[in-house]
Amino acid sequence: MTSLGDVVLVDANPNAVFPPVGVGVVVFDVVGTLVEPSPSVAVAYQRAAARHGLTVDAPLIQQRFQLAWRRQEAIDAAATPAFATSRDREAERWRAIVEDVFVGADAAGAIFTDLWEHFGRVEAWQPLVHGRDLLRSAIDAGATVALASNFDERLLAIAERLEPLSWVPHVFASSEIGWRKPAPEFFRWVEQRLGCEPEEVLLVGDDPALDLAAARRAGWRALDVGAR
Repeated sequence: MTSLGDVVLVDANPNAVFPPVGVGVVVFDVVGTLVEPSPSVAVAYQRAAARHGLTVDAPLIQQRFQLAWRRQEAIDAAATPAFATSRDREAERWRAIVEDVFVGADAAGAIFTDLWEHFGRVEAWQPLVHGRDLLRSAIDAGATVALASNFDERLLAIAERLEPLSWVPHVFASSEIGWRKPAPEFFRWVEQRLGCEPEEVLLVGDDPALDLAAARRAGWRALDVGAR
């Protein structure tokens, strides 16, 4: 294995055994690991805005989206308890993000409704090859596999119909867990549902903080999906 700060990564050597010895449970992040938006978030926002008579350049949307997303992360981090969530909170945070992206626009509420429905459709997502191949390898090796994501309850319906998510029997969404990554309670909840110990689990993800570092702090192993 290699180390990046406090994140332990499985050896990125393509000939390395996957899952590694001692791992019986492989938990996959979803967005950025197994699937990605299609079209991109910025383009989806741009098209939704256009349907409501608003013209905004995609690069500006991307810039505003990143700032708005970080603002909501900071709000969740500062909450008591930190990173606790619910269905209502997830809808609230996404409404706030859309309103920040289209600040001052009368149509922001309608755009939010449009986008909430859009990202709840299977057609809004496409598989990522690296993640899909790792998932297939984990299944073929006989590991217990699960999805554990900061996506909200919309993930549950999408995962039933979209490959490779539909290959996975255990699907955990933050709004149903009551916690968002990087909260340690998120990881403890998954362990309880799967009946496993931390040292048995490998998380495959793409986010250095919310996936990899958080999993390592919880006592899990972690693999950056981009390393394979």
